[in-house]
Amino acid sequence: MGKSHKIIYNIYILIWIILAINPKYPEDWFLENILVFLLFPFVLWSDIKYKYTLLSIFFLLIFASLHSLGAHSTYAQMEYFDFITQLFGFERNHFDRVVHFLFGLLVFRSLFEIVVVYSNSLKSALFFTFTLVVCIATIYELVEWFAAVTFYPELGMAFLGTQGDIWDAHKDTLLACIGALINIMFYKHYKKLWVLKKFK
Repeated sequence: MGKSHKIIYNIYILIWIILAINPKYPEDWFLENILVFLLFPFVLWSDIKYKYTLLSIFFLLIFASLHSLGAHSTYAQMEYFDFITQLFGFERNHFDRVVHFLFGLLVFRSLFEIVVVYSNSLKSALFFTFTLVVCIATIYELVEWFAAVTFYPELGMAFLGTQGDIWDAHKDTLLACIGALINIMFYKHYKKLWVLKKFK
């Protein structure tokens, strides 16, 4: 693992520690961070095994930092996003929507760098990465619901962040899909990445 990667991981750890201090709802913060506790070691391991590009690690830093910010204040009550809500006259805080979109947009590249190792063509790698994003986004919504009703049902709305929208999970999944599709628009860039990772 390169020095630049270690620096980015340390930056994230620092951000995580700062945002772990006095969260709005400690139980909600804990639920939001269960996946962080599980996935951060996996990201470190997969970086060593698959040697992520620096851009992929940087994208993961942005996404993970925003997730930690959402866990600190809860996605539904993200006060730092209120000015956008007021500026556009939205009826709800759309911070959670933005993060779900960024999941598809930013995490796609690191998943592609894993998938490419096992794929026989660029198109199959892009397609499988897209389906992987869709599956993860869908499974996350199911796990999120299950965790809320099982462990802290009184935190259901704060944790799920539905804000009264019965189609919240569907829209979140759709936005992740849109974020992933935007990556496919950069076909030529991924073609270069395919060559770099496949034939290095």
